[in-house]
Amino acid sequence: MLIPLHGPFTLRLNDIRTHNLLVCPICRSCFCSVTTEFVRMESSRSAQVNSNDCYPSIKPLHRAALILARGGSKGIPLKNIKVLAGVPLIGWVIRAALDVWVSTDHDEIERVARIWGANVQRRSPEVSKDCSSSLETIQEFLHQRPEVDIVCHIQATSPCLHPYHIREALQMITQQGYDFVVSVVRRHQFRWQEVNQKGGEFTHPLNIDVAHRPRRQDWPGELSENGSFYFTKKEIWKDGLTQLGNVGYYEMLPEHSVDIDVDIDWLVAEQRVLRFGYFGQKKNAQIRLLLCRVSGCLTNGQIFVSVSGHEFVAINGKDLAGIRMLQEENIEVILVSGMNEPMPEALLRTVSKQAGCDIELGVEKNNLAIERLLKEKNLHKEEVAFMGEECEDVEIMSQVGLNAVAPDAPASHLIAADYTCQRPAGQGAVFEFAQYILLLKKMLKSPINYDRIDRNNF
Repeated sequence: MLIPLHGPFTLRLNDIRTHNLLVCPICRSCFCSVTTEFVRMESSRSAQVNSNDCYPSIKPLHRAALILARGGSKGIPLKNIKVLAGVPLIGWVIRAALDVWVSTDHDEIERVARIWGANVQRRSPEVSKDCSSSLETIQEFLHQRPEVDIVCHIQATSPCLHPYHIREALQMITQQGYDFVVSVVRRHQFRWQEVNQKGGEFTHPLNIDVAHRPRRQDWPGELSENGSFYFTKKEIWKDGLTQLGNVGYYEMLPEHSVDIDVDIDWLVAEQRVLRFGYFGQKKNAQIRLLLCRVSGCLTNGQIFVSVSGHEFVAINGKDLAGIRMLQEENIEVILVSGMNEPMPEALLRTVSKQAGCDIELGVEKNNLAIERLLKEKNLHKEEVAFMGEECEDVEIMSQVGLNAVAPDAPASHLIAADYTCQRPAGQGAVFEFAQYILLLKKMLKSPINYDRIDRNNF
């Protein structure tokens, strides 16, 4: 078989092989003998050459990210949708990739996955058992989705994954000729093997010479799988030979290598993801206005009545402190009450005065009220944060730059929320959301200087 190349060149099928790729010497395109697809190779000349000049009928490779999220996790029940730093765990990795599929056997995981923009494949009972392997589930997915050429198996329990991690690892498959790419992290840990001999317990070193124990800074360390993702081609997944052939590794920094397996991992992951997680393209505007519901957000909705008939409510001091924190950073806070607000107007004005911010009373049509405020204050919707809990608030939440709800909000609000507070309404929820807004502002204003991180502490 002859393949036409640029100029007066032809290439026999067995003439040039580079990791199963037949390379055109002119345009650096190549024919893959494994996937029978054409792939563009990077080179200094490739930008000047149109792939159609060589192969008019080139079909782009279909790449898909696949997240396995079974409902029967043992260490932490339903951990894939448990809220981590205000976001369902699976949401952190879904928004790091495009064309994402979630394979699950659980209705609630399916619902959360769809809310966060993923496609869903319902896995069969045969691959949903405790003894089922990831490979079996991926093979079932490929059987049902024959159009997919390359699969990136992403672990839902790796919330610090960023889009560029996936993009660069994919290039190792499509442009550098690797058959399989695994994410790793460099560890500096001396390992010892447990040995049982004659009823006693002994040990011996696995990766060090105890007579010449190196200093940490003098030792390059070892590569360990960090569980973030596994990339390979469809045929290799189908054959079950995932770690054979030309295997490459993609090294991730320790701060991005977070894995959650047991309860104690959760608190560590929460702090790590707030600093190193990917917050999505949506969070690229500075918040300049917070609209906050009174009942169900600033208060818990309770109204107390004294024996003399006077009505009053309780406001948490931390929530007032959170409002002041935002105001000190030139972020305006406006309280909002709806037509069904249980608190009387006089009490609402007292709350507004105590909080030190304006209030919009009796808002009937939320969208119109927000549009009016944006026009008055010369703001874009992306510059507005909203915290709500009423039925009509779900529509607003999808239109502003950032939104949040208290943990006792209706289920529809919890699913649509960008951030779900851990603290209940009236007990610090507003303070918590204010901290989150300021954290995002700080991250946008001064991105993390990764070169200053002491990775010896990981």
